Amino acid sequence: MKKILKIIATIALVMFTGCSTSVPSIGTTTTGYEGKEISAYLQGTHIDVDSAKSKLEAAGYEVVATYKPVKKGHTIIFTNAALKAEGAKPNRGHAAVLRLFIDDKEKTISFNNPVYFGKAYMQDDYNHEVFNAQLENINKAFPGLKNSVDKWEFDDLAGYHFMVSMPYYEDQDIVGEGTNADLLAKANKYKKGKMKIFEIKLSQNSTLLGYGLSKRTSKFVKKIGRANAGLLPWTVAIEDGKARAMSAKYYIALSYPLLDMSGFMKIMTVPGAVVKDLEKVFK
Repeated sequence: MKKILKIIATIALVMFTGCSTSVPSIGTTTTGYEGKEISAYLQGTHIDVDSAKSKLEAAGYEVVATYKPVKKGHTIIFTNAALKAEGAKPNRGHAAVLRLFIDDKEKTISFNNPVYFGKAYMQDDYNHEVFNAQLENINKAFPGLKNSVDKWEFDDLAGYHFMVSMPYYEDQDIVGEGTNADLLAKANKYKKGKMKIFEIKLSQNSTLLGYGLSKRTSKFVKKIGRANAGLLPWTVAIEDGKARAMSAKYYIALSYPLLDMSGFMKIMTVPGAVVKDLEKVFK
């Protein structure tokens, strides 16, 4: 019955607006995920880091960094022109990169699902054609990937938060203020730049940094599951004279959608530790 009503409504819309107006197609305003859960990750069989980088580059991606978040594990951070263009939009810098976590211990690989994280970071600015194209590109370059059990309702991702009183995407931590040039200079100077994992210029007014946390802080992934360790390194978006990092309470929950309150209690000191780590960079 619902399908019939939708068809009638669509016909009425076309009749009202005129024959020149077409119904939105998949990949524009309609995604095909409405009302459904979507996996946070795409998982597959193990491949070594060099081979993975070669496949990504052959698929048209720019590999910007490789990072070791856990023992026997590597995160490959990659991007392309389309992702950087999305990240150049106001307060959308974190969407400019994708991640592949290669677990040499468990012999698996895990991609961030571009549609899942794209919807969460871009919110009302989300362009399904851009992020679905990344999903298709990754699946083509790495055949046989399967959806993870980590899932969330697609419709709720734009306004995602773990629970009442917990932060949303827009509730980011300001870890430094000053001119963009000064903030970048501090990021490059701190510990002689050893903690800076990558730097991507998105526009004349915005730059995305990848930063390593202290060894003590980054150990939290061991407590809640190395399978999603690809959330490290942390990203910091420098824009309009401010250095913004996603709230740990938001970013960890989004990256570990199966994590419950008892799991969060194991890492209750981590959000504060992340802010302290990053504030030191921009003092």
